[in-house]
Amino acid sequence: MTDHSPAAPPAPAVLVVDDEEQMTAIIAFALETQGLRSVIASDARAARELLEREPIELVVLDVMLPDESGIELCRSLRETSDIPVILLTALGEVDDRVAGLTAGADDYLTKPFSPRELALRVQAILRRTAGTGATAASGQVLRCGPLQVDPGVGAASWDGTALQLPETELRLLARLAQDAGRTVPLRALLQDVWGTSRTEGGRDMVKSMIYRLRQQMLAQGAPPDLIEAVRGQGYRARVLPSPRRR
Repeated sequence: MTDHSPAAPPAPAVLVVDDEEQMTAIIAFALETQGLRSVIASDARAARELLEREPIELVVLDVMLPDESGIELCRSLRETSDIPVILLTALGEVDDRVAGLTAGADDYLTKPFSPRELALRVQAILRRTAGTGATAASGQVLRCGPLQVDPGVGAASWDGTALQLPETELRLLARLAQDAGRTVPLRALLQDVWGTSRTEGGRDMVKSMIYRLRQQMLAQGAPPDLIEAVRGQGYRARVLPSPRRR
């Protein structure tokens, strides 16, 4: 009997960029246990070539590469793509983590790390990228004066001008806009945007992404205090009047 059942969709491909063969083998195995397919590159040049010809859905990127800094590669990727990036940094290298997040990384892990945790973080980001588990209800458009965020379609605008935001930044902006005028605790942001309750390193992650959001909003004419830091508590999006249309 001929089986006419539809073929299963291909497993999402994750590009792992690291020059340590043992490390890439461990990561590849962990990803496979979560139903993901790994593509391996040992340096930045090979990574760029694979990104051009393979349908990559997420990049796991080591900071220390033989031909180029992983942070520089992340920055160049972010100039042309919103593909999610998870950085792998050395234990205690806070500057690398902050620089990577400022360059556009969506998350990071410090070595040594749990391969299973990495695989689960990859899964969580891919689910969010696919539109599941959105911050706001499906179809709900969030408005905060001139700011408009539509998590359902992954779009945001300021005073009618579209904002080009990576997926994680969009989720963070949506979470703040959802409770505009109220302080959103740091733990709530980490849980709702990154899917983690771990605050170690999380403060720097949120702070760096808030900085990037502010810079992009300022470029569109938003006030510098649109997103306010509430000392010792979290962050708050100001409630602004809607713009007057001529």
